Amino acid sequence: MQDTHTREWFMLGALVAIWAFFAWQEPVFLSARNLSLLSIELAVTATLALGMLLVLLPGHIDLSAGSGVGLTGAIAAVLITWHGVPAPVALLLATLAALVVWALMGALVVVERVPAFIITLGGLLVFRGLHWLVINNSTVPVVAGGSQNTYSMLTTSFLPPLAGYVLAAAVVAAMWLVSQRRRAARAKLGLPVADRERHVIGLIIAAQAIGLVVIIANDYRGLPLALVILATVALLVHMVTMHTPFGRYLYAIGGNEEAAVVSGVPVRNTVIGAFALMGGIVALTGFMQTAYSGATTTTIGSLMELDAVAACVIGGTSLRGGRGSVAGVLFGALIMASLLNGMTLMAVSPEIKYIARGGVLALAVWLDLRVARGRSS
Repeated sequence: MQDTHTREWFMLGALVAIWAFFAWQEPVFLSARNLSLLSIELAVTATLALGMLLVLLPGHIDLSAGSGVGLTGAIAAVLITWHGVPAPVALLLATLAALVVWALMGALVVVERVPAFIITLGGLLVFRGLHWLVINNSTVPVVAGGSQNTYSMLTTSFLPPLAGYVLAAAVVAAMWLVSQRRRAARAKLGLPVADRERHVIGLIIAAQAIGLVVIIANDYRGLPLALVILATVALLVHMVTMHTPFGRYLYAIGGNEEAAVVSGVPVRNTVIGAFALMGGIVALTGFMQTAYSGATTTTIGSLMELDAVAACVIGGTSLRGGRGSVAGVLFGALIMASLLNGMTLMAVSPEIKYIARGGVLALAVWLDLRVARGRSS
């Protein structure tokens, strides 16, 4: 527990240091415009990381996620631009394809007992090649207007200021109601309940953070739709992992698969379901990343799976499975997005960006191993 708290404080300090450094080097880093753009970049990275969480919890990994992001975004863009398919239909078809393909990969992992590392590594290469074939090694634009509007609006639309405040108030009210019901349920069962004063202070801090985000966003163009999408995905993943039998199965499999089998946990269906959900999230991330880039190119999605893994591990998700949370993933994704955004503002060369991303990933894995050793000792 002490190592866990040490990691949390270390990462919080790292985030503060990253923001302070970039604000010192580029004062525009803390401008409303850049923070709004950062929130969109965060939404893309964190959405994929939330899908990765579902795969990491049972002790697996998905190295094909980045290539899948490029492929699914390309399929939708080509259907719309070259074949005149309505945007909602194209997005739906690409999503269904991703659900099926990722479910098949999950089946290979648990039915044929092929390591997820190998299956998804093969998927990385196959999906990347298919991506280039689909777009014919060219650039397929995604512009705001016409039948593509539904596609491009994922990262170009902003809520009006009033709508942002109303949504923030609704979220805070929902947090209050859910927390009160949870406290009442735990008290009824005779379980320990957190101190009321600390509970209220925590809710106030959360409400202030949400309000600050809306205020900053409204100072530019309003709350980005991409951030609303991220919040929705985060809520759904949180509900699935923390309040459903499926989520408990994920943690049980990652903690001890043999014990989970003996306990009657449906390991095969659970892992296949986790990979299928990952496929759906990969598709959504592909649409957002392609829309944010304004076009699908051969580089879309490159190495995004590593950013997703790093975000998960930074946030406390174990590569061995059985440990992780949505809040931790969001925090880890914020560190990764802040790092990439700041380096872009400073016009850092691609070589240094790769070094920084690799260094952060290595550091995150090292901290994960330290925590694991601390728990076992």
